Amino acid sequence: MIENASDVRELEAAARRVRGKVIEMSCRAGTAHLASSLSCVDILVAAYWGILRIDPKDPRSPDRDRLILSKGHAISSLYAVLAYRGFFPVERLERYNQPGSGLPEQPSPGCVPGLEAATGSLGHGLPLGAGMALAARILGRSYRVFVVMSDGECNEGSVWEAAMFAAGRGLGNVTVVVDYNKWQATDRSEAVMALKPLRQKWESFGWSASEADGHDVGALVRSLSRLPEPGKPTAIIAHTVKGKGVSFMEDDNNWHYQSPSRAQLKEALKELGLA
Repeated sequence: MIENASDVRELEAAARRVRGKVIEMSCRAGTAHLASSLSCVDILVAAYWGILRIDPKDPRSPDRDRLILSKGHAISSLYAVLAYRGFFPVERLERYNQPGSGLPEQPSPGCVPGLEAATGSLGHGLPLGAGMALAARILGRSYRVFVVMSDGECNEGSVWEAAMFAAGRGLGNVTVVVDYNKWQATDRSEAVMALKPLRQKWESFGWSASEADGHDVGALVRSLSRLPEPGKPTAIIAHTVKGKGVSFMEDDNNWHYQSPSRAQLKEALKELGLA
């Protein structure tokens, strides 16, 4: 848990390191989804550094908190976070998306320590998370379940089926964070589906919902640590910017599929204060 400004600065520095590594991984591997990965970095850093009860030396502890990155196309961010948190060596990231590396562009089951679920086909993370949360109740365990999903993922009917299930079962131990970067693969999210008003939609499904600046790690930690309303699942609508952290990538949807050149990598690392 963060307690002062120094702790916040430490998390912000961790987020810069993760962003730099994610951009480097995309450049080396020539992979897509860079901007989507950058938008959720602060959410993951707030969770893994400030909230989750986890032990990298015991990644399968039955009492650990669970986090499911439902937007599996942004997995490079989670790989980098897990490596910097000590689940596996940071050097392993250099083999991202290489055959036999165990770091595929879309995560496979148990491919690295600390990864809770294979994701990528959107709309499956919350159903999984609701099941894990119900299992905690049945087994008498106190762990919490967090699901990070994209705003475009809210197009999926399975999300709202799971939302009704979680509310119906009173699963107060599950929290959704929507990475609301306002873009989908080919257009603005609002142009594809009528998402607004997103917070009120979650509330109407029986959830306790709030909004947050998805790049303010201190505010995110405070939101994630807030005790849930008894018997109510929690949704946090985190307003983010696709490509966050690098001026020539921010809010430019060309970076959904584009990977950076060596020159662009150098420029990005300079902006992040890493070169």
